Amino acid sequence: MRRTKRERQQLLVETIKENPFVTDEELAEKFSVSIQTIRLDRLELSIPELRERIKHVAEKRFEDEVRSLPLEEVIGEIIDIDLDRSAISILDIKMEHVFIRNKIARGHHLFAQANSLAVAVINDELALTRKANIRFAQSVKEGERVVAKARVTKIDEVTGRTFVEVNSYVNNELVFFGEFEMYRSQNNTKG
Repeated sequence: MRRTKRERQQLLVETIKENPFVTDEELAEKFSVSIQTIRLDRLELSIPELRERIKHVAEKRFEDEVRSLPLEEVIGEIIDIDLDRSAISILDIKMEHVFIRNKIARGHHLFAQANSLAVAVINDELALTRKANIRFAQSVKEGERVVAKARVTKIDEVTGRTFVEVNSYVNNELVFFGEFEMYRSQNNTKG
């Protein structure tokens, strides 16, 4: 049974309110309409596109929290952060992130997303990567969304080092794994 435009738009507003990070493609599939229909609905309802919604939520929520680098220097968009504990960011892989001939993401973009998230999760104004052990589990293609999840595993108050594990996923499939040893100011390890 097909919904009326008014019903669809009401459900669209509710869906985006519940999950501001849902894509137009996911909405089109959910409501069995074209992506263009979703875009027209959003325009009519004055709902910004995904990138603007993410930017707005991140700026509003994390501007005062991230201490180690400005939000605009984070690769990807931070969608959740608990300093010195955990953080999550998303990166939509676009044409500028991939090799032209095979549309596979260049590894340095996945590393940069994970590394900048490892820096951002540190509750200190100074956070630098000292060492990284990384592994690429599978390739990522243009059009895919990478969700990076950082978790602080250890804070060494004596040396001023923090250890952060970052796992990156596409559709819940592990694509990247990194263990980062981060340097931070020795006088600020207790948040």
